[in-house]
Amino acid sequence: MALVTDILDWLQALPQPGLVAAAGGLVLAECTIGLGFIAPGESGLLIAATTATSVPRFLTLWAVVTVCAALGDSIGYALGRKFGPRLRETKLIRKYGLDAWDKATGVLERRGAWAVFFARFLPVLRTLTPAAAGASNLPFRKFLPATAAGALCWSLVHISLGAALGEAAKQVESAMKTGFLVVAALVIGVLVFFLLRMKKRKALGVTASAASPDEQPEEPARTGS
Repeated sequence: MALVTDILDWLQALPQPGLVAAAGGLVLAECTIGLGFIAPGESGLLIAATTATSVPRFLTLWAVVTVCAALGDSIGYALGRKFGPRLRETKLIRKYGLDAWDKATGVLERRGAWAVFFARFLPVLRTLTPAAAGASNLPFRKFLPATAAGALCWSLVHISLGAALGEAAKQVESAMKTGFLVVAALVIGVLVFFLLRMKKRKALGVTASAASPDEQPEEPARTGS
C-alpha cells in the first residue's frame, strides 16, 4: 500500500548533488539541438522535483536547472549560427522535427526574441528554436535574455509542479491506506458480530436442551386384587 511513498522517500534519501546533477544534465541535453528527441529532460526534472521538499532543495534545483537550460539553448544557438539553414536538411531534423523547424523559423521572423521565450514551454519547439534563432541571425544580445527568462520561468513551473505532485501522491496514498483500514475494520467487525451471534444462539440452544430433559412415560399404578 505504501509503494509510492516508499519510492518518493527513496528518491529524497539519495544524495542531492547527484540527483540535481542528473536532472540538470538531462535538461541540458534536451535543450541542445537533436538531443531533445532522445533525452527525457522534462520527465527527469519532474521526478527530481518530487524531492524538493525544503526551500534549500527547491532553490538549488531551480538554480541548476535554469543554468543548464539556458546553457543548452546557447549551445543550440551556436550550432545554428555556425551551420545556418543547412541544419534543416540534416537527417535528424528531417525525420523528427521538420515541421517544427519551419514553425520555429516562421515565429522567429514575426516575434523575434519573444518566440524564444514562449517556445521554452512547447515540446519539440523548445529543442529546435534556439538553433533556428542562430540560423536566422537573431542577435545573441536579444537571444540570451529571452532564453534565460524562459528557462527561469519554465524550471520554476515544472519544479513547483513536481513538488506538488510528490506531496499529493503521498496524501492520496495515505488517504487510500486509511480508507482501506477503515473498510477492513468494518468487515472484521461485521464478521465478529455474526460469529458471536451464532455462538450465542448455539449456547442458548444447548442450555434449553439441558433445562428440559426428555420426559419418561409414567407406569400405571397397580391396584390390589
